[in-house]
Amino acid sequence: MTALTKAKGFKKSKSGTYLSIATTAFGALSVAKQAKKARVESDTLRLIDAAVSAAAIVTGLAILYRELKRLGDDDVLLG
Repeated sequence: MTALTKAKGFKKSKSGTYLSIATTAFGALSVAKQAKKARVESDTLRLIDAAVSAAAIVTGLAILYRELKRLGDDDVLLG
């Protein structure tokens, strides 16, 4: 098994999905800082950018959650 094959397998595993969720959620901190700075500076364009980024994060988390549920459905022990 090559390293690339192992990496692809990890990406589709529960551990990989949890890591993706954590990484995506960590990105939300950056977006929150960006939004706060944009509000303080009254920078409408940066505020719009932060809102679009936040929407992308929420969508990404929803997709990852769905993937996690799908992986859980395949687990015999979870029923």
